[in-house]
Amino acid sequence: MGYTKTEFGTMKDNRTVYRYTLTNANGVSASFTDLGGIWLTMVVPDKDGNMGDVVLGYDTVDTILNGTGHLGEVVGRYANRIGGAKFTLNGRTYGLEKNSSGRHNLHSGLNFYRDRVWETQVEETGLGTCIRFSLESPDGDQGYPGNAHVSVSYTLTEDNSLKLDYYMVCDADTVVNFTNHAYFNLAGHDSGCAMDQKVWVDADYFTVTDADSIPTGELVPVKGTPMDFTVMKPLSRDIDADYEPLKFGNGYDHNWCLNHAPGELSLCIKAQDDASGRAMEVYTDLPGVQLYTGNSLRPVCTAKDGARYEARAGYCFETQNYPDAVNKENFPSPVLKAGEEYKTTTIYKFTTL
Repeated sequence: MGYTKTEFGTMKDNRTVYRYTLTNANGVSASFTDLGGIWLTMVVPDKDGNMGDVVLGYDTVDTILNGTGHLGEVVGRYANRIGGAKFTLNGRTYGLEKNSSGRHNLHSGLNFYRDRVWETQVEETGLGTCIRFSLESPDGDQGYPGNAHVSVSYTLTEDNSLKLDYYMVCDADTVVNFTNHAYFNLAGHDSGCAMDQKVWVDADYFTVTDADSIPTGELVPVKGTPMDFTVMKPLSRDIDADYEPLKFGNGYDHNWCLNHAPGELSLCIKAQDDASGRAMEVYTDLPGVQLYTGNSLRPVCTAKDGARYEARAGYCFETQNYPDAVNKENFPSPVLKAGEEYKTTTIYKFTTL
């Protein structure tokens, strides 16, 4: 399949940042940058064969570093929220940066992985060309214990799937929860509000939260609530319902507990845009997904192609462990033992109706 490598920009210390683009035989392409391992573009056909970029994003170093919303970012060491910005492991309490509601930790604080230039490797696999970005995360980085080797790999396949493989190994017991924060708009990244697009999620429960979006520990059935996506429906249908979790989140910003067996790579999510005929399937081996409807998006920076993203211009499927799992004994454990390997896979497959 092959790839192209071009200059994307420079950091303040004059290091060059590169853009890597994969293109398959169908003309589908995906591009990434070694700044944060960020997913920049995903160009796929509509029902008439017209190509369009369906992920929101920035196209300069400055807008990535100064933008909001975590567009396309690899989030770690611990994605989503940790209540009280602290956790206890092996009898020791670790404090984290309080960057959410002044009390909690979100996406591991402000020392984001997106601000770092990652090492890059390219290799050919049986599925296609793989771009692997890797990072050495020292003991105490972002407040977490242990020296960790981290990588995320992107592989574009001939069936128009983008396969994401996350990996980490650490020399001390630690916690880990990686995701990608891509926003999707199947009508095109610059087409405006995406809430008329339809979504299905294979989940019978969600993790209800308090007003600060920290899970209470209770798993609540979706049946009979606006959180029920077991039958495909437009995001707009219930997003403004008079329902406390939606009022707390100003829309959807919650974790759904996926129904598949633990660790089994399964089809868990579908999305479609009837007008363009573009559709997407999401496969993951992780236990949860954060469906976020871009409620806080604001046009702080001009995005790629001159776009200005408003609230709800896209939606995220952040495959993950449950938020605050490190502080909830009844949630799947995020603890990674020293020397053990963290491996997880999520696949975004693009199709047409």
